[in-house]
Amino acid sequence: MAFKLPKRYADEMVAHARAEAPNECCGVLAGKDGKIVKLYRCTNVEQSPYRYSVDPRELIKIDEEIREHDWEWLGIYHSHTFTEAYPSATDIRLAYWPDTLYFIISPKDPDRPVIRAFYIRDGRVEEVPVEIVPDEAPDR
Repeated sequence: MAFKLPKRYADEMVAHARAEAPNECCGVLAGKDGKIVKLYRCTNVEQSPYRYSVDPRELIKIDEEIREHDWEWLGIYHSHTFTEAYPSATDIRLAYWPDTLYFIISPKDPDRPVIRAFYIRDGRVEEVPVEIVPDEAPDR
């Protein structure tokens, strides 16, 4: 089953990747019942085009807010500035969240950025199709 990614979040992820280039960007997607309600742009403390990591204090604050709102961790995203949107050996080795989707953005072709999602469990990579969908109208 495809993960439905609202266009505004896809656009935000691509914009984040472009803003941080040539370094990798990283962030978190939080939501409820499989629907994203908030995107967190995180700081890549590595400041590197080839790897990312988030300050643990930043992750703690995000986790506190997610718990406070009774949301879930839906995804962790980062960019591969110069390569395909597929987990690297480092991504696989450092995938500590087996029940969270890992989204990878590749802005390698600026006219056609790619977003792919994967579960990474015990060194195995399982792709989950991403379907970009129209944004939902806000609740009134």
